[in-house]
Order: sequence, then C-alpha cells, then structure tokens
Amino acid sequence: MQNKIWLWLIAMVVAVGLAACQGDQTEEETKGQQEDTEQQEQDNEESSSDEFGSVTLTDKSGEEITIDEKPEKIVSVIPSATEIVFAVGAGEEVVGVSEWANYPDEVHDIEKVGDQQLSIEKIVALEPDLVVADLNNADDIQAMRNAGLNVLVLGAQSLEEVYEDINLAGQATGNAEQAEQIISDMKQDVEDVQNAVGNLSEDEKKRVWVEVGPELFSGGEGSFIDELIDLAGGINIIGDQEGWPQVSEEVILEKDPELIFTTYGYYTEDVVEQVMQRENWENVTAIKEEQVHDLHGDLLTRPGPRLTEGLKVLAETMYPDLVE
Repeated sequence: MQNKIWLWLIAMVVAVGLAACQGDQTEEETKGQQEDTEQQEQDNEESSSDEFGSVTLTDKSGEEITIDEKPEKIVSVIPSATEIVFAVGAGEEVVGVSEWANYPDEVHDIEKVGDQQLSIEKIVALEPDLVVADLNNADDIQAMRNAGLNVLVLGAQSLEEVYEDINLAGQATGNAEQAEQIISDMKQDVEDVQNAVGNLSEDEKKRVWVEVGPELFSGGEGSFIDELIDLAGGINIIGDQEGWPQVSEEVILEKDPELIFTTYGYYTEDVVEQVMQRENWENVTAIKEEQVHDLHGDLLTRPGPRLTEGLKVLAETMYPDLVE
C-alpha cells in the first residue's frame, strides 16, 4: 500500500514540476515552439502529399495509364468497381457512381452518372481526376477517354482477377497497403473454406445449380460462379458449358441438382416458392428435399471484395456440418 502511495506522490511531483517548468517559459520560447509546431504540421502535410508518387499501370483493357498525383475526385461507373474503390479506402474521393451502385450505403448520396448508358457529359462535368470502369462498359470507355478523362478499366472473371483489380485500384488511388490487406483477408476466407471441405470425396460433393435469373442464366466454366462452387466443395451442373449461358430446362432436369441457389430474390418476390412450384420440376432432388435457397446476388455475381463472403455463405449452406 505504501509503495502505491509513493508512486502516486512521485507522479504528482513530476506533473507539478512539468507544469512549473512550462509556466516559467518566456514568451519568446513559447512563440518559438508554436512556430516549430506549425512547421512540423506543414511538413507532415507535404510529406503525406508526396507519399503517392507517380504510377503507371496497365489496366484490363491493355492500356497504360499514368497517374501523377493522388486522385481527389473519382467517378466509378459500375457497382463492382465502386465496391472495390470504397474497400481500398478511397470512398471519400468518389463524386459519381452508376445508378445500380448500392453498396456501401454512402453511395446512395453520391451523384449518379447513368446506368448501362452512361452520361459522358455528366461525368466530364464532375471533373474527375480518375474514372474507374469495367470491361463491361464497352464503348463508353473510349468515349470517356476521347473526352480527355483518365480511365482505369477493371474486369474480372475469376478470384485471381478480382485480386488483380483490387491491387490496381489500390495503386491508382494511393491505397496499395489497404488493397494488399483486403486481398490477404479474401485469401484467408478461401483457405478457411478449403480446409473445411477439402476432404470431401467426389461422391460426397453435391450437385449445384446457381440461377442468376428466372430465364435460367448461370455461370459455367471460366466464370467466378463456377470457381466458387468448386471451392465450396460442390459440382456445378453446367460446368461443362462456358461463360454465362442461358440453360434449357431439360438440361437442369437431366442433371438433377441436389441444391438450387437463386440470386435475384431482392427484386423478385417469393422466388424460392416460385422455383419449388415449377411445373415438371417435382422430381428434382433439390425440390423434393426442399433445398432451394435464395442468396444475396451481389455476393455471388459481383466481382469485388465481397465475393469470398459469398463463397462462405455458399459453403455453409451446402455443408452446414462442416463449415461454420
């Protein structure tokens, strides 16, 4: 107890002594300290500004773009790119997004620059230092470049390409370290799922149909949906088809999926019930066992930083006893 009292007294003496010393400072010393502090703050600001440096990047369109200064005004013209830009830490610089942007919540208050048809005029009026686009923006990319805008084009069809896009956005916006951390976290998600389902035999793996629209579109070989199904320990029933095909009902019935996932329930009411009641589908294993699930479409169909969240949900639903 006495030791604690002595320690407390010593601390008080030191504090009083420091206060006394500060009180004895001359006006000239105080002024000098203030000037030193102001100079240090100015140096810090300049240092922060100089940290970016000039970068030259080759984007997914094959074009080289050079960014001399850290972008202060960014327009992102596709939702997946917007999610990436916000995730790497450049959200405060975003001044324009597409109509379909819905994540994170901050995007709802940002100027909209069009949907599949972009308003080049509106984008130019925002005077962005950088426009982040996607290969799906097609002809609009060249139109924006013709208007004198610096356009970084992303575009992923695999997890590895998503990592590349995140890395590009990180370098372009001066947030390379944050981008590296996001990629590391995503790879950890993949590793966790793989560790959980990695010992499944081929006979134990479940046949899966992921329906990205009521018109029976889905992802085949070369799509990230096919990759996610495989990583989650499943078998994509249209893994023998390429890209994003529209599949005939006969093919699905013949392949007899054990699980059906829909990804459009946020704009279609009672989507699970609709699938369950489809004519001619009553003998499909997933229907008989009531294994029809609607998952958040953006987690499975949007090639961005939340894609491995979709992977975890997919695996948890497929193998609840293996994946936590």
